[in-house]
Amino acid sequence: MSTTDSTAAGPVPEPSQPPLKRAIGPKLLILFVIGDILGTGIYATTGNVAGKVGGALWLPFVIGFVVAILTAASYVELVGKYPKAAGAALYTQKAFKVPFLTFIIAFMVMASGLSSASAAARAFSGDYLDELTAGVLPATLVAILFILALAALNLRGVSESVKTNVVLTLVELTGLVVILAVGAYAVLTGDGEPSRLTEFESSGTSFALMTGILGATALGFFAFVGFEDSVNMAEETKDPARTFPKAIFIGVTVTGTIYVLVALVSSLLVDTKTLAGSSGPLLEVVKAGGLEFPPKLFALIALFAVTNSALINIMMASRLCYGMANERILPKAMGRVLPHRRTPVVGIVFVSLLAIGLVSTGEIEGLGDTTAFLLLCVFAVVNVAVLVLRRDPVEHKHFRTPTILPVLGAITALILASPLADRSADVYIRAGVLLVIGIGLWVVNKLVLKARGEE
Repeated sequence: MSTTDSTAAGPVPEPSQPPLKRAIGPKLLILFVIGDILGTGIYATTGNVAGKVGGALWLPFVIGFVVAILTAASYVELVGKYPKAAGAALYTQKAFKVPFLTFIIAFMVMASGLSSASAAARAFSGDYLDELTAGVLPATLVAILFILALAALNLRGVSESVKTNVVLTLVELTGLVVILAVGAYAVLTGDGEPSRLTEFESSGTSFALMTGILGATALGFFAFVGFEDSVNMAEETKDPARTFPKAIFIGVTVTGTIYVLVALVSSLLVDTKTLAGSSGPLLEVVKAGGLEFPPKLFALIALFAVTNSALINIMMASRLCYGMANERILPKAMGRVLPHRRTPVVGIVFVSLLAIGLVSTGEIEGLGDTTAFLLLCVFAVVNVAVLVLRRDPVEHKHFRTPTILPVLGAITALILASPLADRSADVYIRAGVLLVIGIGLWVVNKLVLKARGEE
């Protein structure tokens, strides 16, 4: 059965292009999803969330988990029906058949991956690295070199990249286990300040409290992004219709549970002001805990964690370029594969250059919030698309989510993407600039196709 839309998508890869290698099995995919979600969000933005909501910083992570699981259910249904690279772009095209909307959604997903990788690069060059180098290295230069190193690893191949991801996932999980152990020790010994867990930052009005919680949740949602990236690996996964449901649900549940526990420990042991002022907030937790653990070792673990986040996001953005090129949404050159390594070479170079631009102009909180904002807009569309595509049955079996979940997913995503969620103006400006770049690429591609008589 065909999984491409012949009315709008155009031809699939040319016969001369080698297919992507199916190298990812069920266990590897579960670790991949967990590793994609874990990382920069919890290691670097916990303090920023605390600055917005106060000591009750666990609440945004609880709400973020609910929103994530609602949308994850929609992705699971769609990737089971259409196991192709391109993810949200493919689903949008099949549901609405509006090529311009398809391109915008695809570009927003790609841009979100790049802003996420850029936030990770900034986190890598921040307080965690300073703990090891005493702050002698220029942060922006470190972030740029970091992006270039990840691009080189991606060019080697998906197997090398995913196996590196598995190792880094185990390392970053170890770091979070350390935080939970510190918290358990504090509870057993009576350390910490439990009263902070119910403190909220607000100007006193109910509306201010609501917008503060929504703003903190929108930023905290950055910690949950990643499960949507995994669907772009569908063409490199063995039996995706059976593999993805378990991988995505296990991944979101495991990470959500860890996030809430880490948030509780962070607020219990460290005051809000200290957390909010650090780009390495979990390092502050380690230092404040009564359980001795070498801060430098934890800083090294944290660097591995943010490296993992950036690696996967660069990988996913390049695969999205590959998928869009095959659907004729981007120029076909974007789908060019390195012959011997069978990796999307042009896509990797393109997204790496954009990421370098982002790390040169943004900081962790703004880049993280930009990631969340872009993806919340995409998630609203995907949740609607899954309902529209119920009219397009497929012959093979796949997961089907209860109808109420995508309805709630669309509503919650729109609320968190709206101005009700207190976020700075630079987030909207950055997202707007990225969309302008996307529209420019769309126009250029249309003109090229028209000139060739291929429209």
